[in-house]
Amino acid sequence: MLISTDLFSTLRKNIIEGKYERGYKLTEQNICSQFNVSRTPVREALRQLEIEGLIETIPNRGAFVLGFSEQEVKDIFELCKPYEVLAVRWAIERITDEELDALEETFDFMEFYSTKNDIEKMMKINTHFHQIIYTASHNRMLSNLLNLYRQYADIAKKNQAPGDNYLALLLEEHREIFEAFKARDAERGVRAMEKHMDRSFERCYPLKP
Repeated sequence: MLISTDLFSTLRKNIIEGKYERGYKLTEQNICSQFNVSRTPVREALRQLEIEGLIETIPNRGAFVLGFSEQEVKDIFELCKPYEVLAVRWAIERITDEELDALEETFDFMEFYSTKNDIEKMMKINTHFHQIIYTASHNRMLSNLLNLYRQYADIAKKNQAPGDNYLALLLEEHREIFEAFKARDAERGVRAMEKHMDRSFERCYPLKP
């Protein structure tokens, strides 16, 4: 049986990944039946989803999934960028030797899966690479915020149509970030992350001719 926090996380994940489309009605009865829970955790999970702006509760009608418009996802990118940059700056200044070793190992995996042209594995390792940076910032609030934003930003990546050199470009962007960590150069890291974030946005939302 799922407790309310687990149920909330599951429902939020389903909304973010598009399993529940915009306008989909979430009923207490259906959720109770699907996840084998009582109404109390369902109501708490729905309340949390509404606080996050993922659903709207309409009196006498029920709770409906709001999802994300294209503009909202673009806005998430804009919100995320300065925090990603700050995380890199702090992480380069504060990273431990063990964390740097973990970052290097993760980058090595990125190189390996890039040569194998394995996009699925590459994207998982990519997420882990960024999460190490968040942890190495040694600021829990920033780390938690970025992990949340990254979940939302992943929605936009569904718009990407990777070209033949997609993984190679992605690898080089992360190489620049990693090299800044090795050099303990925060300003270089900031520039590399800004470049990576800008190019990530361009890949998701290319300029129309």
